[in-house]
Amino acid sequence: MDKNINEIDGACHCGTVRFHVRLKNGLHSARRCTCSYCRMRGAVAVSANISDITILQGEDALTLYQFNTNTAKHYFCSKCGIYTHHQRRSNPQEYGVNAACLEGISPFDFEEMPVNDGTSHPSDRGKDASSELAGILRFYPRQ
Repeated sequence: MDKNINEIDGACHCGTVRFHVRLKNGLHSARRCTCSYCRMRGAVAVSANISDITILQGEDALTLYQFNTNTAKHYFCSKCGIYTHHQRRSNPQEYGVNAACLEGISPFDFEEMPVNDGTSHPSDRGKDASSELAGILRFYPRQ
């Protein structure tokens, strides 16, 4: 896997929603989170600036979900239910993009995955607080 990918196309499971994204730091920004929503969703997210994602098809099929402070905006396909991207609470100028929606990328391509402490959100700890690491997930494929 080339973690230095700069631009890539993506889609939901059924292909209704298609997009093109320019990633901030390639796949190097991949991470998971322990907040209540991310824990249940289980997706690997990579970073992109708000202006660097273009919905090519199916924008009308995207459904928005918000909770708690209603700062983060989670988008998913209303046809197949797959989460495609979200506007981050920790940085509203960024999207987290579901890595599994990117062409040729699987969450199981990442040998190690940093997991951010989302249960103690940086926005709740004060402006100078940075996101803390809750742990590391590792994937060991069968030989």
